[in-house]
Amino acid sequence: MSETTKLRILVVDDEAPARALLRVMLGERDDVELVGECADGFEAVKVAGETRPDVILLDVQMPKLDGFEVVELIGDVAPVVFVTAYDQYAIRAFEVNAVDYLLKPFDETRLGEALGRARDRLGRPAPVSPGKLSASARGEGRPLTRVVVKDGGQIRVFPVETIDYLEAQGDYVAIHAGKEEVLKQQTLQSLEESLDPARFVRTHRSYLVQLDRIDRIEPYGRDSRVAVLKDGSTLPVSRSGYVRLKDLLK
Repeated sequence: MSETTKLRILVVDDEAPARALLRVMLGERDDVELVGECADGFEAVKVAGETRPDVILLDVQMPKLDGFEVVELIGDVAPVVFVTAYDQYAIRAFEVNAVDYLLKPFDETRLGEALGRARDRLGRPAPVSPGKLSASARGEGRPLTRVVVKDGGQIRVFPVETIDYLEAQGDYVAIHAGKEEVLKQQTLQSLEESLDPARFVRTHRSYLVQLDRIDRIEPYGRDSRVAVLKDGSTLPVSRSGYVRLKDLLK
């Protein structure tokens, strides 16, 4: 993209005055085009996929889905500049080499710098995975409280307490919650690293189980075991998984 080509920008902020301010500031520039405005994260994921903007100006603190969850769901659709009123979020985004962040209140000069960095990023791969960016946003020692999934045209939100177990399926994870099974494009290992290890235990290389869902451990053939869940489901337990279970079930 040449310097004279207009950047197509999507603005996402749940506060109407903040969107209006950005609209005015962007309207004073001849190097950008505003392709959409969204008031929440669900709408942002949908519109980003439809419009394929060059840059997304994305608020961090929003209801329903926060800015980091939006990034996780849209993947590498477009470079993101975070917009936030809170230093701690800005610092975390910067630490994982996000395109840039705008700390409210900001002026036209600072906005121009952020858009310049976003322009430089066009056509280059994201420096970190969306999952890593999302993990960084939570802060050290703070596990996920919910798992978000883009399921076709829907966005599903699973509070971690509703998840029975997780099953590796190649580059995907099958989330089992009650009678529901939904695929999320993420490896089991990376999702495991985001969850509370006191709540979820790896019973097998392909299974991560919520500890309080386990009813009992039973032998299964020679030198093998299965975990019987409270709903009657049975999952394989490896030798290393059994060692972990014994420590946690004491």
